[in-house]
Amino acid sequence: MLRQFELFDGMLEDLSPGKQLITTLNAHSFNILQQDLVFRRALKYSDKLLPDGISVVWAKRWLQGKKIKKIAGDDLFRYEMQRVQEKGGKCFFLGSSAMTLSLIRERAQREYPRVQVYSYSPPYKEEFTKEESQVMIDLVNEVEPDVLFVGMTAPKQEKWAFLHFKQIKAGHVCCIGAVFDFYAGTVQRAPEWMIDAGFEWLYRLVREPSRMWKRYLIGNTLFVISMLKAKFRPPRVLDLVPLSSETDTLLDQVSENVQNYVPLTPKIKKVEQT
Repeated sequence: MLRQFELFDGMLEDLSPGKQLITTLNAHSFNILQQDLVFRRALKYSDKLLPDGISVVWAKRWLQGKKIKKIAGDDLFRYEMQRVQEKGGKCFFLGSSAMTLSLIRERAQREYPRVQVYSYSPPYKEEFTKEESQVMIDLVNEVEPDVLFVGMTAPKQEKWAFLHFKQIKAGHVCCIGAVFDFYAGTVQRAPEWMIDAGFEWLYRLVREPSRMWKRYLIGNTLFVISMLKAKFRPPRVLDLVPLSSETDTLLDQVSENVQNYVPLTPKIKKVEQT
């Protein structure tokens, strides 16, 4: 199934400034998308899908002989903030807690003083109501940021951004999850040497074993098994069926219903700005 996904293999500087949905793929998200069709479609039809995981980079090379470079969500974030800094533009952080967003705004104000930073902490729940999603869309559209960072963890953030993409008035819509915590300083990222060596996953496992053991010990094992099957077993019919086939008709209907939804005017919550 990994062969179905076209991973970005260029320089971030080559990205056009126009509206784009930018997502990332790693071993964890690959495991999820095999069971979640909406998530799979969100990644498949992103404008740019970044290889955010050394396991995905290695797998692409082993399966298809393609040499690609890992581009982490943090790399995307740093690039976007510098791009917006140079033009004196606007960014919007959607997701995470009010405390984390406050830390992000404070740090961004110091490091990127020319960037107007906006943020909103949505309700912490598994799924948003239509009204709650519309509130978020309206808040973003009031700002019309050059870049919208969505940080709600995968697969929630990618699915939300994909289903509401046409309604959002923003330049780049970037799903970057854990980067919110990294930048706020509430979670420490691995040292550069571990990242370069491909052991960032081990660092996170050691730092947060109770939360990460299942993702890395079981999840990485499942990913390796999937890659072995992809290499040595004839492809299944499902692997050869495009995601735009009949199996995706339901997803088209879901997306259309979301985009055509016009709710009663909600009470707009104030967006935080620095």
